[in-house]
Amino acid sequence: MNLTISGHHLEVTPALREYVVTKLDRVTRHFDQVVDVSVLLTVDNPREKDRRQRAEATLRVKGRDIFVEQAHEDLYAAIDQLMDKLDRQVVKHKDKVQEHHHASAKRAEM
Repeated sequence: MNLTISGHHLEVTPALREYVVTKLDRVTRHFDQVVDVSVLLTVDNPREKDRRQRAEATLRVKGRDIFVEQAHEDLYAAIDQLMDKLDRQVVKHKDKVQEHHHASAKRAEM
């Protein structure tokens, strides 16, 4: 799995990088066929008082790209909410990919 963590108007510190990696472990625990993950952490308009912190993630799996984004006043809270969304999307994708074929009732009786 290739992991890219970048910042826009923000320096990605080792502590911030480690926090994102530990949160991504939960996602990869549910679905291990992840090809590439790209995380972008941004600060929207740093002159505003609330300083909107935004986190975006693009997760590439076989056959699909999953994109989620989340904004919050606190960057760590934005990352938490982002990983929750990403986890839900990955579980939903995993359920769709799994085969749900069952033998029909007519064939089972014969």
